[in-house]
Amino acid sequence: MQKKYVALALLTVLLANPATAMAEGKDGVAAVVNGEKITVAEIRDAYKANPQLKGRVSFNDFYNKALDGFISGKIVYQEAVKAKVTDTPEYKAQLALAKQELARKIYLEQQVAKKVTDKDVKKLYDEYKTTFKSEKEVKAKHILVPSKDKADEVIAKLNKGGNFDKLAKEYSKEPAELGYFTKRVMVPEFANAAFSMKKGEVSKAPVKTQFGYHVIKVEDIRDSKPMAQKDIEPQLKAMLTQGALAESFQDAAQNSKVEKYSLDGKTIANAPAPAAK
Repeated sequence: MQKKYVALALLTVLLANPATAMAEGKDGVAAVVNGEKITVAEIRDAYKANPQLKGRVSFNDFYNKALDGFISGKIVYQEAVKAKVTDTPEYKAQLALAKQELARKIYLEQQVAKKVTDKDVKKLYDEYKTTFKSEKEVKAKHILVPSKDKADEVIAKLNKGGNFDKLAKEYSKEPAELGYFTKRVMVPEFANAAFSMKKGEVSKAPVKTQFGYHVIKVEDIRDSKPMAQKDIEPQLKAMLTQGALAESFQDAAQNSKVEKYSLDGKTIANAPAPAAK
């Protein structure tokens, strides 16, 4: 019985810490190219550095697709070293520029991390909620066709009991679903028609816009509400990041001594750096 509990405890530890249960690659190595190792950690770091990629592809899938690319990159790098590319003036000049760019990037990322906090995001979200003005929203579908004759044909089929979604797949140049929208985000002709209709109603006549002829179905009507913080947080962080970057640059500029010269060697007067807000 005691052995059973020991085995169960060991299994629990291994499941809680997969790294100890099974080493990734061959002892952490993904490939060896002419004696040089490519580690699983390198590939994982590349995966982690791309948040958008992480949301679409698992690391296992990324690893399987990226491994050959890492190997090819290592082979080309080794050939470049053999050819003494790293000793050329071109390499050294581009390396100096790359170092500057990397230093700027890391510095600004550090400044943003200091200036854009969860508290700042919450404060901006609260301001958004306070100033939010509710508007009427319509949820609609449409069937977009190139001619009035086609639109009349669709409406005739709908009047005979045709299924809107099936007809949309057959006729429409665009996806049928439009989701919820306010009046000001649509072109006037479409908006005026959609917002004059009742819930469940289908347009009795084609609606002409610059995109073609629309047959509209209104699925719901409601008053808009503020977005949840988790849904709008990326936009809030982007706004705060822009402000933090501008402030960081202004602070650095105010503490810098700059001398500028024209092509003919004359001094160019510096305008005073704008005060940080």
